Amino acid sequence: MDLKEILSITGKPGLYKIISTIKTGMIVESLIDKKRIPIYPSDKISKMKDISIYTVEDDVPLIDVFKLIAEKENGGKAISHKEDDKKIRAYFEQVLPTYDKEQVYTSDIKKVFMWYNQLQEKNMLDFTEEEEVVAETTEVKNEVVEDKPKKVVKSAVKPQSATPKKTVKAKKETDTE
Repeated sequence: MDLKEILSITGKPGLYKIISTIKTGMIVESLIDKKRIPIYPSDKISKMKDISIYTVEDDVPLIDVFKLIAEKENGGKAISHKEDDKKIRAYFEQVLPTYDKEQVYTSDIKKVFMWYNQLQEKNMLDFTEEEEVVAETTEVKNEVVEDKPKKVVKSAVKPQSATPKKTVKAKKETDTE
């Protein structure tokens, strides 16, 4: 799944996909009704790949939370974002037990479930290709480290001398003397 082109726009419902860029902003398409709208630099947008959830230890990227929900639901839909707040919090605690209960609000959790269900409904949650890319990257890194000899990099910057250079200015003499 590639979340690079999926956006959330403050004040607009649902998620949007970047279609193209223009001089004054971007053209995006709603995943709900496929309507295309322009967005401008003054609009507050959040890319899905940049969103993470606070936990007690470290922040967890949204894609990892989506993976955990998909594992729990066997790739199916999650709980509705319209459920009771207590049910939503209890369900989210089953998915991510270490989430920070003080910093993550119920409204944030509702958005996570709403976004997950929207992406799942559009069949945009495919975690297999990302896992393959990670495995290939790990293999390539291991091969590169083993195959390449260590190089000594010499600095191209010359050290400054201890004494500063003196500049000599010639005095202009006049012939009037």
